[in-house]
Amino acid sequence: MEATRPSQTALRVALRRAAHQLYDAQPLILEDPIAVRILGAYAAELERTPGRVAEHRPRPYSVGLRALLVVRSRVAEDLLREAVAKGVGQYVVLGAGLDTFAHRNPYGGLRVFEVDHPATQRWKRELLAGSDLIQPARLTYVPVDFECQSLEDELRLAGWDAGTPTFFSWLGVVPYLTLSAFRSTIAFVAGQPSGSGLVFDYAQPRAVLPLPEQLALDSLSSRVALAGEYFKLFFTPAELGSELGAFHTIEDVGSTELNERYFSGRSDRLRLLGEAPRIAHAWI
Repeated sequence: MEATRPSQTALRVALRRAAHQLYDAQPLILEDPIAVRILGAYAAELERTPGRVAEHRPRPYSVGLRALLVVRSRVAEDLLREAVAKGVGQYVVLGAGLDTFAHRNPYGGLRVFEVDHPATQRWKRELLAGSDLIQPARLTYVPVDFECQSLEDELRLAGWDAGTPTFFSWLGVVPYLTLSAFRSTIAFVAGQPSGSGLVFDYAQPRAVLPLPEQLALDSLSSRVALAGEYFKLFFTPAELGSELGAFHTIEDVGSTELNERYFSGRSDRLRLLGEAPRIAHAWI
């Protein structure tokens, strides 16, 4: 992304999470009463959100993308609940964008650290300042320019306790990274105290996908490239497994498993399509 410009994909993700609140059938996959409010004037774009289930002919891949964006947040928050029950007291949201969990945080002792590029974080805080949303007392913003700053150093400066177990969510980030950047973050998380955990999503490489999914991936890649953001990194499950040797209790699930867990029996068309998207979590 451009150094002085907030992430455009962060806005698209936030719009789809908000659209889920308005257009999809109950029960919602992700209950988020803040999702529309945080958008401010951008909420007007919801009428143009592609793939609305309420439309006569929703576009299947657009609905599938929205399903992915809400279910990955749901998975992260489900796992966070488990982590808190085991005593984790810190939650680090890497690449937070317009994430709203800190405004919905039900855990009295949980501190939340939102990490993002300074331009994107500044934009989010401007949106919040223009709304009636109050900054949560247990939220700390951590602007990090990974080109010239250390994630660990900036977290420590922000008050994060390196000696306390932490749960990390890393959603919508991995495909935009280089392999070295991915490995450095994995190594950092792997060095945390026992009981810490990590959840992230990733995509399988084009070559292992059937032709319709290759075309859908090409279309999505072109759209994010137009926003100045580029897909770079893909893994097969076997390749990813070899990157997570320092962790235990690893689970790596795809569309079939996620549809069975979260979308079974729905009255609308909301569900994941294809086998490209996957969500992995692992523990120290």
